[in-house]
Amino acid sequence: MKQFFPVLSLIALLAAACSPSEEADPSKPSTMRDPHSFAHADEVTVSHLNWTADIQFDNKVIAATATWTLERQSDSDSVIFDIRGLDIQSVVDETGVALPFSIGDTVPGRPYLGQPLTVKLQPATAKVTINYITAPDAGALQWLTKEQTRDKQHPFLFTQSQAILARTWLPCQDGPGVRFTYNATVTVPEGMLALMSAANPKEKNATGTYSFVMDQPVPSYLMALTAGDIAFKEIGRNTGVYAEPSYLDSCAWELADMQDMLDKAEALYGTYAWGQYDVIVLPPSFPFGGMENPRLTFATPTIIAGDRSLTALVAHELAHSWSGNLVTNANWNDFWLNEGFTVYFENRIMEAVYGKEYADMLQVLEYNDLSATVEEFGVQSPDTHLKLHLNDRDPDDGMSDIAYNKGAYFLRLLENTAGREKWDAFLKEYFTANAFKVMDTETFIDYLNEKLIQPNKDAFAQVDINAWIYGPGIPDNCPQVVSMRFEKVDSALAAFNNGAPANTLATAEWSTHEWLRFLKNIPADISLSRMEELDKAFQFTGTGNCEVADVWYELSIKRAYTPAYPAIENFLCSVGRRKFLTPLYGAMVATEEGKAMAMEIYKKARPTYHYVAVSTLDAMLGWPAQ
Repeated sequence: MKQFFPVLSLIALLAAACSPSEEADPSKPSTMRDPHSFAHADEVTVSHLNWTADIQFDNKVIAATATWTLERQSDSDSVIFDIRGLDIQSVVDETGVALPFSIGDTVPGRPYLGQPLTVKLQPATAKVTINYITAPDAGALQWLTKEQTRDKQHPFLFTQSQAILARTWLPCQDGPGVRFTYNATVTVPEGMLALMSAANPKEKNATGTYSFVMDQPVPSYLMALTAGDIAFKEIGRNTGVYAEPSYLDSCAWELADMQDMLDKAEALYGTYAWGQYDVIVLPPSFPFGGMENPRLTFATPTIIAGDRSLTALVAHELAHSWSGNLVTNANWNDFWLNEGFTVYFENRIMEAVYGKEYADMLQVLEYNDLSATVEEFGVQSPDTHLKLHLNDRDPDDGMSDIAYNKGAYFLRLLENTAGREKWDAFLKEYFTANAFKVMDTETFIDYLNEKLIQPNKDAFAQVDINAWIYGPGIPDNCPQVVSMRFEKVDSALAAFNNGAPANTLATAEWSTHEWLRFLKNIPADISLSRMEELDKAFQFTGTGNCEVADVWYELSIKRAYTPAYPAIENFLCSVGRRKFLTPLYGAMVATEEGKAMAMEIYKKARPTYHYVAVSTLDAMLGWPAQ
């Protein structure tokens, strides 16, 4: 029988911790607990996980046992875990003695937090073992039938835990500020391979049981699992790619520069700390471009364009091996410390591998996206601050490209001010000195002042750091980047706008980025005849390049270019990346006719989308609650 005791005080404590009034002076270090976790990690924290799991595809559940090793910072007689939708079967200590536990209520208005699982401890309790079963609709878990995979041989499973979805498949202290090592034993049906964000097997075995070790501490959002009909191919000495067998060679060809990227990254900012770096190309329903799970990046198949033009995403996820995975934001209000650093580092990798002109194009596109986001949010919106204000919100709602692109431009300002040589030395030391630690914004500012600004105070005399971090919009001293290759694109677009036939434009050497520059700047009132002309010349409708397709299809919806409509429906039913879905559905719902089309397509496509994408699109479309 389950034993319960009151936890109402916990809810009151969390509500108090989430009070916006405690953020009155954002320049002072925060002493609050993570506002998105019930855990009292300052009292009792986890240090190691032993996880045993049976993956049940028929039931769409994981039956698992999580044994946590505890570290006590106080004399607290309980430990608190985050859970959401988990069926807790039992809790015992290291001797097998049952421990009293209780499951608290959800916080009103914040269902995304799930519930606190509070376990009573004895003075000598060093380990807690939780037996549980996940819910079939667990937010982090994407279950695919074999018909929804490329090769259609076996079903498929993958997790997506960022930001606070790890609690839907693992009872954990689900905040980025809590790190732990883990080992795992995972059983899957015969003929399938299981992989985790850990040391991984390279081929299937006959038993369907696989063992994993992650001996470097990671936060819960970086614990990851996938299983399916998966094969491996080596790229370089410590890089490789996983994919469904029929897709493996294409993926390996596309990602052939991975080893060079890793080598260039190490030359910039120090030794890669994680041993092996692999990428798995997942089925289309993966909701993001990539996820930086240590040792095994999860990637969308939309980067497999056939011309190696979209591999900046791999550079981005690789860069996370330093910024994010090695030095991690303390909580989600400090998200820019992960993503701003990573976009900056990504660009430096791309410059080292492909040259400055290529990197300049990426920077200009970043600025364009940043400007559009600031305009959408409003120049004075607090959502345009680098230091976010997410205490009363699902952190996933605040993860716009402000953290990414404004953060990267802030770091470029620091580089330009100090000079690249001094900046690179600072950043390399920053990663080394803070490896496997967490970082909040205020601690970073102190570190920046001590290590870079004060030694170069004359150069930084006119740089207002707080305006970038705690202020809205894009500061006036934002670095300006010019792309010579984009200037040629702009000339071609001007010629087209002045009547030049589309098939006379000099586009033969254009990369995806140049096509994006061209398409994003086509006049909003372009005639249907000119759209038809562009389509005939460049075959945009039906293109396999998802970046190009998404921009073209959005324009097609806005201009009612009906020849593209069948391809748009096929695209939305075969791609699950939220970045592509939201602008297309958003363009459709702008009119009554378009909304009807959107609802019809969404009804077909929704079962193939991940929870993360569904949550966004349900709200956008007013989809009826289930």
